[in-house]
Amino acid sequence: SGTAVSNLPLPDGSEARVTKVGDQNFRAKIVNKGDVLATIETHDAAAGLDANDMFVVLTTDGRVHAWMGGGQSGPGTFALKGGFDAKVTKVGELHYRAQLLDRDGKVVDTIETAGRHDVGVDANGVYIVLSNGGIISSHD
Repeated sequence: SGTAVSNLPLPDGSEARVTKVGDQNFRAKIVNKGDVLATIETHDAAAGLDANDMFVVLTTDGRVHAWMGGGQSGPGTFALKGGFDAKVTKVGELHYRAQLLDRDGKVVDTIETAGRHDVGVDANGVYIVLSNGGIISSHD
């Protein structure tokens, strides 16, 4: 249920079907040839997905940003778009944390996979996905 907002083509040939499900809450179903491959939902914060090296971020205003490739496998520290570095650590099984560092090495944000769910953020126009397997990718 929810109000249909948009259907957007994705870089792998599938489609994101976005619906509004509440105030600042959106759901995107990733659909290929009629089959729903994955669903992500915002819950007052951006959501992200690593779908076999296609990365998708759904923002709290219902926008979808998707790109192919660029995944780096943690743990470790990796350069991201926009001048950020990410220090990725393994917290537990299917549980990773990435500290986003500015050019001075100061932590400006921390993202963490919750349970089995990948996470995505919009960091001032730089889109970042961290998967529950420790893969991080960014795009601007």
